[in-house]
Amino acid sequence: MTYAFPPGGLPDQSQDPAANRAVFTTAYAFIPASVQRDIVTSYFPGWDGTRAWILARPLSGFAETFAQYAMEVEPGGGSDAPEPDAGAEGVILIAEGMGRLRVDGSDHDLGPGGYAYLPAGQAWSLRATSLLRFHWIRRRYIPAQGVPAPEAFVTSDQDTPIRWMPNTDLWGTTRFADPEDLRHDMHVNIVTFRAGGRIPFAETHVMEHGLYVLEGTARYLLNTDWVDVGPGDFMWLRAFCPQACVVTGDGTFRYLLYKDVNRHPALVL
Repeated sequence: MTYAFPPGGLPDQSQDPAANRAVFTTAYAFIPASVQRDIVTSYFPGWDGTRAWILARPLSGFAETFAQYAMEVEPGGGSDAPEPDAGAEGVILIAEGMGRLRVDGSDHDLGPGGYAYLPAGQAWSLRATSLLRFHWIRRRYIPAQGVPAPEAFVTSDQDTPIRWMPNTDLWGTTRFADPEDLRHDMHVNIVTFRAGGRIPFAETHVMEHGLYVLEGTARYLLNTDWVDVGPGDFMWLRAFCPQACVVTGDGTFRYLLYKDVNRHPALVL
């Protein structure tokens, strides 16, 4: 299993900027890996030896529920107080390298495929034990009456089975949280397609999405546009944006998927 990450660096002066294909529309954004370069990184208070590509943030009138980062941490770097918002929950997925996550009084050494859910108000820390690259998704947790808050957990892609869709083994989802567990108001899953797999209809639904391509290639329907996507490309969909997928090539196609779930829509904007 491989886990793509922004390439960084800077193209030479011979590159045609029109060839990068980055698009921002009223229904979706497509941020290809080719534009995730050094000059667009951010730095955060409380983080040492760390830079980040911020790929999504709440925008009024667009996708409003989450932020998504790709984080790069030098050996020994990291943070002892990573989350600045006490109301924010988070998920991290390790793409490359090794890091030590401390949560609930326990240390966890995480490598590629390592996954952690970090509930709102949870103290945690993360330090790189080698050059560390990971994906981080943040969201303001929405409590529900009579439903307890979820607890932190640590697992991995390798230790979580794929749940294949009905009547096919070509399309399935690695679900790190039980979809019927109402404590969770977001899911961050990995979607896997084998060669020949597809989403055979245009999904059109209330959930917002962040999709970071981890490996493989596909043609992806974004609203009315079919876009060729590959490792490191990011797609950001607002609610009700139609989407579908057709795998290209002979390899596996996988992406990290965020969606908001298990809560009534707010009736005020």
